[in-house]
Amino acid sequence: MTTVTQPPVHRPDNLGQARTAVRSMLDPSLVKPAIVDAFKKLGPRTQLRNPVMFCVYVGSILTTILWIAALAGQAEAPAGFILAIALWLWFTVLFANFAEALAEGRSKAQAASLRSAKSNVMAKKLNEPHPKAPVLLVTSTDLRKGDVVLVEAGDTIPADGEVIEGVASVDESAITGESAPVIRESGGDFSSVTGGTRVLSDWIVVRVSVNPGEAFLDRMIAMVEGAKRQKTPNEIALTILLVALTLVLLFATATLLPFSIFSVTAAHAGHVVTITALVALLVCLIPTTIGGLLSAIGVAGMSRMMQANVIATSGRAVEAAGDVDVLLLDKTGTITLGNRQASSFIPAPGVAEEALADAAQLSSLADETPEGRSIVVLAKQRFNIRERDMHALQAVFLGFTAQTRMSGVDLPNREIRKGASDAVKRYVEENGGRYPQEVMKAVDDVARRGSTPLVVAEKLNGAARILGVIELKDIVKGGIKERFAELRKMGIKTVMITGDNRLTAAAIAAEAGVDDFLAEATPEAKLKMIRSHQSEGRLVAMTGDGTNDAPALAQADVAVAMNTGTQAAKEAGNMVDLDSNPTKLIEIVEIGKQMLMTRGSLTTFSIANDVAKYFAIIPAAFATTYPQLRVLDVMHLSSPASAIMSAVIFNALIIVFLIPLALKGVKYRALGAASLLRRNLLIYGLGGLLLPFPFIKLIDLLITAMGWA
Repeated sequence: MTTVTQPPVHRPDNLGQARTAVRSMLDPSLVKPAIVDAFKKLGPRTQLRNPVMFCVYVGSILTTILWIAALAGQAEAPAGFILAIALWLWFTVLFANFAEALAEGRSKAQAASLRSAKSNVMAKKLNEPHPKAPVLLVTSTDLRKGDVVLVEAGDTIPADGEVIEGVASVDESAITGESAPVIRESGGDFSSVTGGTRVLSDWIVVRVSVNPGEAFLDRMIAMVEGAKRQKTPNEIALTILLVALTLVLLFATATLLPFSIFSVTAAHAGHVVTITALVALLVCLIPTTIGGLLSAIGVAGMSRMMQANVIATSGRAVEAAGDVDVLLLDKTGTITLGNRQASSFIPAPGVAEEALADAAQLSSLADETPEGRSIVVLAKQRFNIRERDMHALQAVFLGFTAQTRMSGVDLPNREIRKGASDAVKRYVEENGGRYPQEVMKAVDDVARRGSTPLVVAEKLNGAARILGVIELKDIVKGGIKERFAELRKMGIKTVMITGDNRLTAAAIAAEAGVDDFLAEATPEAKLKMIRSHQSEGRLVAMTGDGTNDAPALAQADVAVAMNTGTQAAKEAGNMVDLDSNPTKLIEIVEIGKQMLMTRGSLTTFSIANDVAKYFAIIPAAFATTYPQLRVLDVMHLSSPASAIMSAVIFNALIIVFLIPLALKGVKYRALGAASLLRRNLLIYGLGGLLLPFPFIKLIDLLITAMGWA
């Protein structure tokens, strides 16, 4: 192996620790920059991106101009009153900017942590794709797609790529935050490596798959940067609705001035409504609460995905996760533990169960597979068989081979074999024994239950016989059935994908509680199933890690690629799970649902709490012209000026109080759409309707007590 010395590489702190540091939503390190950014966002171009808040922004400028005019002697209202309204309108704009800046600050902190994992390291570029080829030392920024590099123990992988030769233990903690190393090797679904990770042992030859600036880390940084977030379709639709509602209220408010002038002239009584009062009325009636928090909700949704160690390529993927109604889940590692475990001993006729357990344990003592260890443990638990002196037994263990499809142990005058039913049957019959019908039936029953049968036989003094069957069960994960029941309540259909035969798949599907299953799954079958569901108007989510999963991932609406998977899978998906945990798909759906629930809840609250402001401002502004409107003053506010100021102050402060909810999200509950709607209307609709009345009254009392109005 060629050895090349290179300068020491500075390795950044664990990204997992940095990620934990940014989880506090009101961390002072985030609040202070957010306050500064809130003022920076006061530029007209920035404000124009949010039409609802742009109206407040224009109103703030207009009332400021009216205050300056009042100071110059051209007063339509007392200068102090106009100044108070202008200041609170500016505060409303700043609070909305602060909410967005705080959400973006969390994402920027996460992006900064990711940037710390990037470093320009030295790379051992090979002239030819094999480890003994001549080496040229270059920097990682000099590498291009298709270049081949050698990475040895202690080296940092210089760029994203595929392992084409060798096998190595790789530390990916700089990306995933997990300290446990992973194995990367050529071929298969574990050949993808990420730039910035480090080889701990052995060596690998890597073919670079990206050009500078296109690496996985670069894409991750761009994904989590809040400033580069694109609005999702639902967010755009809601924005259009809010803009339409704002325009209607703007035109309605604009007509009130000529009506007021006409009424005062005709009745020779009262006062013409002031422009300041009309601006305050407009700002309080348009949906400023949700308008100020809408962007923050979207950014926070992306941030919560990042906290779950999931990188979403866009807000569209997060939003689609919330609308998903079909989940395609791999059986192994997602629904089941993935390691088959011995669950029972089924003795052959004339054989004691303890004798079968004893022979099974003997043949498995040297078997380090999860299945072998579980057989040893089961025999200990059932019959307390332990502490064997293997030297005294003179045991010679035989490992499993693909040719014999059996393993076992040779003892003096005795052979024990365990393995596939047909292989053990052949072994017994070749040694003069017979294969009982009862054992055949037991094998079929075990397979029908979705388990794997292992047959145990022995040859004693030259005569072979069947001892019985060991049932190996692929254990369904605890609690997974309950989670599927919750998803079902939400109207989400779960489909198990497995390579098992239909009999085995049906048994496991029934035990796990999934709604449907796809047995003997091929890439073509997965793709066909996804397209079938999509043709019915459903949104489909799935996970995958292999190159053969890429077509289905590209077709799915929410496609979660495992970080341990191939480059093809990562490119095809619209999310990457850094933990490579297949069950993360359920959590992703819950985060997407939570984002949609938060947006819907705050929209309901925003529209509902406008009602109280009608009862505050309209009587205050028009009661002198239309005395009949005094009946609307149900809060009995102190004065018209106090009423208008109280409504404006409440309108500004409610944004501040709702920022934590917008960033954290409404608590996720596994309920159906109808139940969620009822709950939403009860808590946020009725709550939004009733909550402003006492608080506006309280603000009115404080203003009056302090002599501000």
